[in-house]
Amino acid sequence: MLSQAKREFIEFMMSADVLRFGSFVTKSGRQTPYFVNTGNYKTGAQISRLGEFYAQLVKETVGEDFDAMFGPAYKGIPLVTSAAGALARNYGMDKPYFFNRKEAKDHGEGGSLVGYKPKDGDRIIIIEDVITAGTAVRETMPVLEQCAKVSVPDMFISVNRCEVGQTPGKTAIMEVNEEYGIRVHALVTVADIREYLQEQGTDGEILSAMDAYMAQYCVLD
Repeated sequence: MLSQAKREFIEFMMSADVLRFGSFVTKSGRQTPYFVNTGNYKTGAQISRLGEFYAQLVKETVGEDFDAMFGPAYKGIPLVTSAAGALARNYGMDKPYFFNRKEAKDHGEGGSLVGYKPKDGDRIIIIEDVITAGTAVRETMPVLEQCAKVSVPDMFISVNRCEVGQTPGKTAIMEVNEEYGIRVHALVTVADIREYLQEQGTDGEILSAMDAYMAQYCVLD
């Protein structure tokens, strides 16, 4: 059964033109009937509300059991900033946050991290948009591991596409969990989106395309 919070988030993504239906090609070259582009959030109200969705999920799943929040460049930067603000504003949880530059700065203080400086023993959570193949996580972990002896127990994303990763029968999220021990929490999954469309009495062609895509590429719990 779809929760009210999930329903609201799906409608929020659609209203911002972030969740779209049609015919698209993913970075991995797969033809997909739906697409999530968080680069389409572009107003103050949208980014503020998005941060609140993330903050609520963080509060419900890990509470205050972490030391800092990291947003991978580039899309993770506004996400972690907004989520940190919403945690402080809505729940009184004033947690530090930081993000990385794609190119290390060679003047001033130098370095590739902006914001909080991680310390040995810190528990870091990652705020990201989506995981398709897990490539971004594999790029992010060395950045974090080079700055201090930190652990990354949890990661928060907008949509779990539930797609097979590099290993047959396993999603990219399962692989990330096995490789790094990271639990990935999503605001919604592809199955939630499919359920929402059915609830709304969406055109049968879109439902059929979603079903065919999920049957071919997804591993559902």
